[in-house]
Amino acid sequence: MKKQSSLTKLFEYAGRYKYLTVLSWVLSAVSALVALIPFVYIWKIIKEVLEVSPDYGAAQNLAHSGWMAVLFALLAMLIYVGALMCSHIAAFRIASNIRSQIMHHIVTLPLGFMDSFGSGMLRKIINESSAATEAYLAHQLPDRAGAITTPIGMLALLLVFDWRLGLLSLMPIVLAFILMATMTGAKMRTKMKEYQDALGQMSNEAVEYVRGIPVVKTFGQSVFSFKRFKASIDNYEKWVIAYTKNLRLPMMFYTTVINAVFAVLIAAALIMTQSGVSNTFLLNLLFYIIFTPIITVTLTKIMFSSENQMIVADALERIDSVMALTPLPESMRPAYLTDNSVMLDDVSFRYNSAKANALDHVSLHIMPGERVALVGPSGGGKTTLASVIARFWDVNSGKIMIGGVNIKDIPKEELMNTVSFVFQESKLLKTSILENVRMAKPDATREEVTAALEAAQCSDIIGKMPNGIDTVIGTKGIYLSGGEQQRIAIARIMLKNTPIIILDEATAFADPDNEFKVQAAFTALSKGKTVIMIAHRLTTIVSSDRIFVLKDGHIEETGSHGQLIQSKGPYARMWLEYNRAAKWKVGVKHELA
Repeated sequence: MKKQSSLTKLFEYAGRYKYLTVLSWVLSAVSALVALIPFVYIWKIIKEVLEVSPDYGAAQNLAHSGWMAVLFALLAMLIYVGALMCSHIAAFRIASNIRSQIMHHIVTLPLGFMDSFGSGMLRKIINESSAATEAYLAHQLPDRAGAITTPIGMLALLLVFDWRLGLLSLMPIVLAFILMATMTGAKMRTKMKEYQDALGQMSNEAVEYVRGIPVVKTFGQSVFSFKRFKASIDNYEKWVIAYTKNLRLPMMFYTTVINAVFAVLIAAALIMTQSGVSNTFLLNLLFYIIFTPIITVTLTKIMFSSENQMIVADALERIDSVMALTPLPESMRPAYLTDNSVMLDDVSFRYNSAKANALDHVSLHIMPGERVALVGPSGGGKTTLASVIARFWDVNSGKIMIGGVNIKDIPKEELMNTVSFVFQESKLLKTSILENVRMAKPDATREEVTAALEAAQCSDIIGKMPNGIDTVIGTKGIYLSGGEQQRIAIARIMLKNTPIIILDEATAFADPDNEFKVQAAFTALSKGKTVIMIAHRLTTIVSSDRIFVLKDGHIEETGSHGQLIQSKGPYARMWLEYNRAAKWKVGVKHELA
């Protein structure tokens, strides 16, 4: 299958605006040709001056030729402005369409796809890759059309007055094109991709590092945490220095060649005028010396447009990498739930880059209204199990049933209104508390939001805010602790009021006071709901109806807290170790006191 060109891909996003893009090329080409006409009048001015010399007062057409040169120069500018207006309108719309289509596609993807990209890389693709196409369409393509048309008109002017000087003027152009090819060929396209990869990796690591600063400070791992970010910066530095050194010589020769046309003409003139100088030769020589600097401008535009074409090609490949991700399939025969039970039937799941299954033939059945807990060592599959229930990923084999219906047959909106997920670290937007909570239910009244906040134990948070629930988080020194953010997030889930709730280590970073209030909020939240809780603090799950112990993607045992303690299995050992750790902490605190 023939690979699509960058322009073909861009036109797929353009719709009817592609005609404006084409029109911008035509106008730019016309402008480039019209811009050459003033040089013809300059030639006429020089010719007339030489003919009447030294009686310059005898010149009759200097003013006319001068005004005609100005007129055509202004006309070329106006046509070029029209070209840029067309190209900018099209470029803005195409970039907007790209962002819109990416975002609409992302909405259809499983939520877990963010793990494979990283938020920094994804932000770079959505914002910077689409912005690269904008600059290319708005400026580089019209300039390229003009730069390609200019040599055609130049060729005629260079050969029509004195073909010998014209050919000499073309020699540096040919050499410059050869040098340009070495800097914009297939090898350079590979280098450009490496550059974008290094830049994207550095951006991604920067975002992840900034996000992890609170944890880094908590555990005093500042030097080690900086290692990956520093490595990405070092990698980018090495690449840029090597790339610059690699282009140093060809760029130096290219710059010398395109700026040396006049030197070639002067050297040739010295040789050609050894037997004398005619007015006609002098006229043409002066004209070519004035005219040939256009070659430098034209070749520079072509070179930069070629470089930007490589940048755009790489940007479109990155956009395609997101667009190529397979959306969650929607059933052609959607079914609706009968209750809020959850069942996993022989479920296996493996992450794309993993060698082993994260879940391996897992089966379980959670009754409507049951409160269950998932515990086990890190990497055992707890979060993965919860994620596939919420359909962040589709399982590789087996099936997941909610309310007696395979989740693949549940309409996406129905599933979103059935399952809520409270993450370990909840994120709030830089907007009012009211709007942060209302995200769960955009049509909720102010009274409904207030009731949800009260039920989530947020009254003390609202009470200390200058504008109550209308206070904007993140402005004028107004910030919330991790536990306070978690309670606001719980209020959001309460407002949504889904029958199934998944809590993923929701009290991990809460201080004792906040943990107590978060637990009280959980109690209110879970009334009449099916609750699946992931926890490392075993004291928070002793009242669960059932506890599932996971290890290496398998369910090792299940039962209530009392049953599992009596069985003296893995959970009993975990409980013993947990209590020993708690006593050790108390003992250390007592000694320090």
